[in-house]
Amino acid sequence: MKNFLHTKVILLLCLFTCLILIGLQADSHVSAALDKSIYKNLKTFNEVLDMVQKNYVEQVESKKLIEGAINGMMKSLDPHSAYMTSDMYKELEVETRGIFGGIGIEITIKKDVLTVVSPIEDTPAFLAGIKAGDHIIQIDGKSTKDITIMEAVKKLRGPKDTKVTITIMRENMPKPKDYTITRDIIKIKSIKSKIYEDHIGYIRVASFQERTADDLKKEIKNITLKNGALKGLILDLRNNPGGLLNQAVGVADVLLKSGTIVSTKGRTKSMETKSMAKDDGDEPTCPIVALVNEGTASAAEIVSGALQDNGRALVVGTQTFGKGSVQTVIPLEDGSALKLTTAKYYTPKGRSIQAEGIEPDIVVKHIRPPEDKESRDDSVRERDLRGHIMPKKENGTNKEESLKKEQDPLGQDNQLKSAIDIIKSWDIMKKNLKS
Repeated sequence: MKNFLHTKVILLLCLFTCLILIGLQADSHVSAALDKSIYKNLKTFNEVLDMVQKNYVEQVESKKLIEGAINGMMKSLDPHSAYMTSDMYKELEVETRGIFGGIGIEITIKKDVLTVVSPIEDTPAFLAGIKAGDHIIQIDGKSTKDITIMEAVKKLRGPKDTKVTITIMRENMPKPKDYTITRDIIKIKSIKSKIYEDHIGYIRVASFQERTADDLKKEIKNITLKNGALKGLILDLRNNPGGLLNQAVGVADVLLKSGTIVSTKGRTKSMETKSMAKDDGDEPTCPIVALVNEGTASAAEIVSGALQDNGRALVVGTQTFGKGSVQTVIPLEDGSALKLTTAKYYTPKGRSIQAEGIEPDIVVKHIRPPEDKESRDDSVRERDLRGHIMPKKENGTNKEESLKKEQDPLGQDNQLKSAIDIIKSWDIMKKNLKS
């Protein structure tokens, strides 16, 4: 049985090699040298696999060794490519629907340390006081050294009402602190809206899920019916980690009558795409201000870049995260999947956002309230991630405090106040120019 399994593994590796070589046929000048190199390296891999199976102090399953090798291969590419077991793949599918069991944080690997990008509003992690920039050094007492994102996600998620303990190290903390957090069903509502004085609409897009574009269209229609014609619209994309590419295109299309939204370019012709806006006749005509910050990433950068390049919105805030790569999820026969970086995306004017981000038209840095003493500016951007793709020159808040902030957002949020002031000034200038 063991010999049969070993033979099966070698056959699978040979098949994988053949697929690689087929993909390299276009580069005929170098394919011969690459063929030789790949076969030589696969022979070394097979020798190592055989030695480990025969001589390691304890018996190890071949499946575990192969998965470890695949994980290492994905990790060597960039921070966003990953191998997902069947369970992880199912979790990813659940996440895009916006409902899952967990504590509610966005995480990344920064300088080899598991780091919080941002806690999701009104989730157990947010209410427990987890902050952007926190280093998670242990999960349930086990070190997170060399952990992958997918492994961390699997450990942090779980059924409602179960507990997980994360050990946090934060700047100015004398020693690490344990946070025991009770998991809950995380329901991410991707769209929230509000009306401010003088008929100024505010819509927050928290992430890009299966129905985000449709929900945005409905929300704009609802607030217009309830409050009359809007004098301006604020699109809040701050701390939006991204999500589905097609939903980013859909959201931009809701706001644009015409023009390019985004284009993608990869190694293969099939990855070259261009998305264009369509005139549906119901796009808002009022001025738009898009709010962004260092937590605005990926799909959210596509939207802000499209609005900026088409002259449809004024982008206000701070430089965005800078994740300008497209990940394609490729299912495998055994139920597992690869999340593989296959292309870069470009704004309508041909700008690559990779490791650069979107520069706001008007820079407004967030001023933290005096009472928020623990906060710090330890923002994480794409360029901080180990192995990020280099750009090329191509054309403790608790529930009571949370409610207080919601009741008086302008007193706590200078960026939002600036956006409202810009729209008010816009309206005044328009009236003055007419008279």
